[in-house]
Amino acid sequence: MSPDTVVKIIAMLLYFAGMIAVGVWATKRTRTMQDYMLGGRNLPPAVAALSAGASDMSGWLLMGLPGAIYMGGLVQAWIAIGLTLGAWVNWKIVAPRLRIYTEVSGNAITIPSFLDNRFATGGRALRVIAGLVILVFFTFYVSSGFVAGGQFTVSAFGDVLSSLGLSDDGSRYMAGMLVVAGVTIAYTLVGGFLGASYTDFFQGVLMFLALLLVPIVALFIAGGPGEVVSNVNEAQPGSFNLFDMEAGGGFITVLGLFAWGLGYFGQPHIIVRFMALRDMRDAVAGRRIGIGWMALCVAGAIGSAIVGIGYIGQRDALTVTDTENGETVFLDMAQQLFPSVIAGLVLAAVLAAIMSTISSQLVVSSSALVEDLTKMVLGDDLKMSSRRQVWLGRAGVGLVAVIAIALAWNPDSSILDLVGFAWAGFGASFGSVVVLSLFWRRFTGPGAIAAMIGGALTVALWKIFGLDAVVYELLPGFAVSLILGLVVSKAKPEEQPEIDAEFDKMLELLHSEVKQTDATQA
Repeated sequence: MSPDTVVKIIAMLLYFAGMIAVGVWATKRTRTMQDYMLGGRNLPPAVAALSAGASDMSGWLLMGLPGAIYMGGLVQAWIAIGLTLGAWVNWKIVAPRLRIYTEVSGNAITIPSFLDNRFATGGRALRVIAGLVILVFFTFYVSSGFVAGGQFTVSAFGDVLSSLGLSDDGSRYMAGMLVVAGVTIAYTLVGGFLGASYTDFFQGVLMFLALLLVPIVALFIAGGPGEVVSNVNEAQPGSFNLFDMEAGGGFITVLGLFAWGLGYFGQPHIIVRFMALRDMRDAVAGRRIGIGWMALCVAGAIGSAIVGIGYIGQRDALTVTDTENGETVFLDMAQQLFPSVIAGLVLAAVLAAIMSTISSQLVVSSSALVEDLTKMVLGDDLKMSSRRQVWLGRAGVGLVAVIAIALAWNPDSSILDLVGFAWAGFGASFGSVVVLSLFWRRFTGPGAIAAMIGGALTVALWKIFGLDAVVYELLPGFAVSLILGLVVSKAKPEEQPEIDAEFDKMLELLHSEVKQTDATQA
């Protein structure tokens, strides 16, 4: 084993130890189910912002997105553009109302429990359906993280695994996937939401530094901007064309990529950070920190892919490990560009991106299983101590993780494909439901049920019949969900005085917080 490899392994082990230490620290502050699932609604804006960003971006930002652009050119960046715009709108209009409304409406600690409390009718059925949707789509989402972990290990430590007797990529992939899964599950089981959020914060910082460092260094080593542009045009003509309709598959396909931003409104592991803020005013600071972080990280990911085309293209001996999807281009460049110590930190950043999303998704899946399914089946009057509820939540984490590992067993799985399907599923199922719940008081329980089922089924059927080759399944799924929610609610309007009173109270508190924020800024 070479000295460089030893240094990289030490960097990884220190990173693993640090994440588990944060989980242990968090467990001392986790006593109730609200602590485990929502951090006691006491999350500072910087932690909430970077936690939301890190749990959102995941391995796709450092692997999936660079791979798509590396293989298909800059037209694939419409995904990132749509996501950045969607994230800003989400922080701007959803975060403040959701923070206030979830507390006003029965102090809900999960999205399904909020929907249960929000409507006069259909609440219990809606809660069960929402819990099932979360479990189904999060198994695919978590599995994408495990796939990224396996691919990461093959690219970064393939020689080490070979020395241990794992001679083929398949066995190396499975070993790496299981190690990443094991460590992530460990600190999530221990620390819950608080542990996941604070580890996400540190992981977000690492991701930020790596995504700025790699493309800048590669740009200068490759000969500067002019040389890179020339090499890119020679290696892949048309890579710089953001409006390359032929490469992107046409206007509708590009529109579908841009529509990724619609999915933000319905991502439980992201919007739950809004619910955990200390107060609504923290949403303003959170938006500024979060969007600034995201914009720079996305720019770094796009830059890494474009520079990678030129950098790798001018070196005959250098190829990407993942020749099928190009999703290791960032990893491969980092190991070529930097000495072992810095390369180890960059590798830790990639692993951070993978693990941060997995941990957040496991916690939300656990909350759906415990709060939204178990209690619904066994009854709201189920007598369980806070300690027992926390342990039941941990059991939920383990169950979801096992299923996700099974889905991730195939080493040829595409990270972006798995993420895209799960993202569409949540965006179509919850996106319109969350927005209408927060902004339209006449939105009804039957309307929400129809919207959720219609969105989920549209996404699934669109994928099954291969129509995602024409347009990304989120676009038709969101449209169907929105139309059904509006039509069913208008067709069967309901008198709901208690709901109206809660809605008015939410608006009153919102306006009061806005006035205080304006006065403070003035």
